[in-house]
Amino acid sequence: MAAQIPPEQVFPVSAEQLAALQTATAGFTSQQLAWLSGYLWGRGNTSVPADVSPALNTTDREIITLISASQTGNARRVCEELKTRFLSEKFAVNLVNAGDYKYKQLAKEKIVIIVTSTQGDGEPPEEAVAFYKYLHSSKRPDLSGTAYAVFSLGDSSYEKFCQAGIDFDTQLTKAGATALVPRTDADVDYQAAAAAWTESLTQVLKARGSAAGSSQQTVAQAVSVTENRYSKDAPLTASLSVNQKITGRNSLKDVRHIEISAGDSGLHYQPGDALGVWFENDPVLADEIISLLHADAATEITVSGNTCSLREALIRHLELTQNNGVTVSKYAQLSQHDVLSALISDKQAALHYAQKTPVAEMLRQAPSLPSAQAFADILRPLTPRLYSISSSQAEADDEIHLTVGVVRYDTDGRARTGGASGFLADQIQEGGEVRVFIESNDNFRLPADPDVPVIMIGAGTGIAPFRAFMQQRENDGASGKNWLFYGNQHFTEDFLYQTEWQRYVRDGVLTHISLAWSRDKPAKTYVQDKLREQGADVWRWIEDGAHIYVCGNAGLMARDTEDALLAIISRYGNRDHESADEFLSELRTARRYQRDVY
Repeated sequence: MAAQIPPEQVFPVSAEQLAALQTATAGFTSQQLAWLSGYLWGRGNTSVPADVSPALNTTDREIITLISASQTGNARRVCEELKTRFLSEKFAVNLVNAGDYKYKQLAKEKIVIIVTSTQGDGEPPEEAVAFYKYLHSSKRPDLSGTAYAVFSLGDSSYEKFCQAGIDFDTQLTKAGATALVPRTDADVDYQAAAAAWTESLTQVLKARGSAAGSSQQTVAQAVSVTENRYSKDAPLTASLSVNQKITGRNSLKDVRHIEISAGDSGLHYQPGDALGVWFENDPVLADEIISLLHADAATEITVSGNTCSLREALIRHLELTQNNGVTVSKYAQLSQHDVLSALISDKQAALHYAQKTPVAEMLRQAPSLPSAQAFADILRPLTPRLYSISSSQAEADDEIHLTVGVVRYDTDGRARTGGASGFLADQIQEGGEVRVFIESNDNFRLPADPDVPVIMIGAGTGIAPFRAFMQQRENDGASGKNWLFYGNQHFTEDFLYQTEWQRYVRDGVLTHISLAWSRDKPAKTYVQDKLREQGADVWRWIEDGAHIYVCGNAGLMARDTEDALLAIISRYGNRDHESADEFLSELRTARRYQRDVY
């Protein structure tokens, strides 16, 4: 990821020249871009004529600082679209990832725009945590001279919907900043809300006089550029080559090792990246819903402007396995069912109902006969699921490996399965097609220096990226020490990739492995307990420059692990809690503490 370029260090090129340059270099690798940089510098003869200004004079207009705080890529996409619109209006823009933003410069900003997602239990994206904490601290500056706007992305099926955006908005207001437009909280189908917010914000900025008087633009781009031509909207059609259950026969969990072949597509990924999987709902589930609606499967309906049969829409285009409060409320109004109508008067009750009641069960409990189109209109569009990649391309080549926990549960005696996990585990045969794309995660990267020690902390399927890390470290011949903390329920049933970890230990690639099994003994043991037990050694590794990585559940495991790390820093680093928290924030800012939580 590129470092943030200060707003004053701008390039004397027009918007048209910049667009042409971006088009010409769109397919370049990082190495080719580095070579091109030197080549162009040489052509410039290393000097600038005295009568040519090396930077555009920006004193006559305000620079807009656009901060992308993204977890799964959606906030970044909104920012990129917003930047494009701003350039068309001749605004001066400094676009930067939250993790690269020098937040102590906040007091100098005139206009700040934040686009943020929310993860876990209402928390900000990993790359924005340090900035988020700064805004909540006593060090937050007076921002009475700053104008701002916030666009918040979330998922209404979670209790703390868009909480990170709400918190950013609140803290900026408390600091004295003035809102340019009201905050918008957008659900998973955010595109229409983003377009409306962008238009409103653009008009306010135009009225404010933010546009330049010439065609030249101030652009600082700190958002990483992907080398893949495949994306969420243009996925690769790959093939599933391996589907292997890797938990024991007596395990309470069904975890699959999935291998997907990208063939000669040129799909590129790095350890730490995620794979986006477009899935299809189980046809059996679609038929169950059609039966409950007493509808004709062939009835034509319109979804997102396209016409298809009701059955095809339910299988390929609409969300059926994750209910949410908005859908419950809309169905209550549609069905006029007394119980649901009473339920939706309490937002929290409606949310809790949605979390435990799939769409099909809702139809069974509150039957009605809406038209096929009316029912389709209350459902959210199907969205891809993201899985941490559990392989390194240095070893797997054109394959992408995933470690998938299959969601299985019963409702009123009926077996239910997760959408994407069930699709991968049960619906696709080996050799079958699956649409995928790489979701880059520059906030979960191995250290550039192979001599740097690494501490990996994972639970359950959170071991996935660490398998990729170790494959990469071994292939690189990295000399840095590696320590894995891993937890699951049972040693004999749930030790994922056990033989691989044992080989890494035997070969000296894995320096230490600390294991926690929560169900093998009456007293439950978790990874955070193992961390505390090894606190003195963990602290020595930190003092030696170790990078710390955490992967697992955001609500429990990740929070408890952070508490354990704070306790270690406080005890062995001789710091009070506030100082320990600041130290951990410094590690995060330095990319020495990174989390991939869900």
